[in-house]
Amino acid sequence: MSLFNGSTLMITGGTGSFGNTVLKHFLDTDIGEIRIFSRDEKKQDDMRHLLQATHPNTAKKVKFYVGDVRDPRSIADAMHGVDYIFHAAALKQVPSCEFFPMQAVKTNIEGTDNILHAAIDAGVKRVVCLSTDKAAYPINAMGISKAMMEHVIYANARVAAERGGTVICCTRYGNVMCSRGSVIPLFIDQIHAGNPITITDPNMTRFLMNLDEAVELVRFAFEHANPGDLFIQKADASTIGDLAKAVQKLFGDTGTNIIGTRHGEKLYETLMTREECLRSEDMGNYFRVAADSRDLNYDKANINGEVKTMADESYTSHNTKRLDVEGTVKKIKTTDYVQEELNGIRHQN
Repeated sequence: MSLFNGSTLMITGGTGSFGNTVLKHFLDTDIGEIRIFSRDEKKQDDMRHLLQATHPNTAKKVKFYVGDVRDPRSIADAMHGVDYIFHAAALKQVPSCEFFPMQAVKTNIEGTDNILHAAIDAGVKRVVCLSTDKAAYPINAMGISKAMMEHVIYANARVAAERGGTVICCTRYGNVMCSRGSVIPLFIDQIHAGNPITITDPNMTRFLMNLDEAVELVRFAFEHANPGDLFIQKADASTIGDLAKAVQKLFGDTGTNIIGTRHGEKLYETLMTREECLRSEDMGNYFRVAADSRDLNYDKANINGEVKTMADESYTSHNTKRLDVEGTVKKIKTTDYVQEELNGIRHQN
């Protein structure tokens, strides 16, 4: 019997890559119901028909709710009877958020606040929110919106804890390989078309994790969270240049074309800041960063001894374990997407 036995789980942004992987992990378990909450009725219909074809005995566990995290009424209508929430709805594309930053504000910040207020009001037991490495030391609109989203999460977690109700926590992870809009599917499409693959900066580093690891991080946070905790998975990284070579080793070398960085891109990503490292706990494959439990009377505290505000370094894709080309090949082969492409199953991207 699992923690989800007979319970109702709601996934916001549930038709995306993360939501589809959650279904793969949870659909055939003892969970009672999974609610897919999103605004794209076409993707919901596609998911519904796929589940009916591939999981005829359990597809009825999945219920679909058309709504938008920007619309509190649609959230409230879908929230009744929900036990747990995985909040994955977000605008995630760095360039589009640079050009339309207020759309990122409305979805990533205000939308998260709407979800959490509704969850507290409805008596939801636990909410796990998904964030990104771009929220740490953010330099682009998407990262800034996600950083503010995290602060919204911690503020709501504090309120919920004071009421003794909903436990709200956050996960932060790096590049999820083969998720919608990510670079590996783009490389594969370019190779199949016989075109050179486009590289922004071969020396740029990125964390690498697959969708199954993303779900396991959320599951770990769900099981171990105190109010306001942030959970981070220890992750390997590679350079973009080595990632490109790894994809070409599997699918063919059509050459490369260096196009320069896109709007708002970093040379490397940070999963945990130097300030967060000070209050982090090593839990094996994960870090837990405890919430700052001070209230607005913190200035009345007496501090004796040395005051330290940050660790010597943050946890980044530059100083984590760096995979070489062969290691990167092994890593990307852990994804269903790459395995299916190697077996001749083409994807519509």
